Amino acid sequence: MTFEQELYQRIDEVLHYLWDPIGVAREPFARDEYAAYVPEVFGLVAEGAGEQQLMGYLLQVEGDAMGLAARPSHARRIAEMLVEWRDVLEQKYSETP
Repeated sequence: MTFEQELYQRIDEVLHYLWDPIGVAREPFARDEYAAYVPEVFGLVAEGAGEQQLMGYLLQVEGDAMGLAARPSHARRIAEMLVEWRDVLEQKYSETP
């Protein structure tokens, strides 16, 4: 697995199981519910976006695309987690021979 592949997978998992703005993480039939957002988040994370930019995107999706109330503290935690995954994977793949 490459850095990009693993990062993409981790982003998909974080969005589905942890971000989960509409509460479908426990529904097997809804596993791809947030798949449309993964490429954009991946692009942001891979390009080095910070927590604020990621948080802004997540809040925009929740509000504009889904019509939900803003959850800034939750979006901040998810953004922090995405940045942390990028950092961990960058270190992991820089150490690979």
